[in-house]
Amino acid sequence: MLKMAQTAAPANPDIEDIVENFALLDDWDDRYRYVIELGRGLTPLPDADRNDGNKVQGCTSQVWVATSVQRGTAAPVLDFIGDSDAHIVRGLVAILLAMVSGRTAPEILAADPIALFEKLGLREHLTPQRSNGFRSMVSRIKADAQAAMAAAA
Repeated sequence: MLKMAQTAAPANPDIEDIVENFALLDDWDDRYRYVIELGRGLTPLPDADRNDGNKVQGCTSQVWVATSVQRGTAAPVLDFIGDSDAHIVRGLVAILLAMVSGRTAPEILAADPIALFEKLGLREHLTPQRSNGFRSMVSRIKADAQAAMAAAA
């Protein structure tokens, strides 16, 4: 049975649960449906955040990622919300945000979402355009983490 995190937003599983759920799904069609399901569970992106500043460049589909930075700790903590106009991409956004949202900037910079993407078998089952789009999302999030670190210095 697929596990969903029991947090303030139960629709958003944590990354460990996503990895476990992928391991339970042998068939790529089931994994594909799971990715789409993850996208459906994303926190809705307010219309005001669907702007050019939040749009991720380099994605074939439209993708938006809005970043908020919390200060007052040793390192800034970044929270992300995002969305896409494509179901599978929305699921990829959900996976990426589960990995990085709520983490400190150094944790985000040290994370390797591309390795996780490959571990889950996503690269081999998605088009090169989708894989490149995922890389663009990762670059954007890492740039936001770097900017938060620079602003804290």
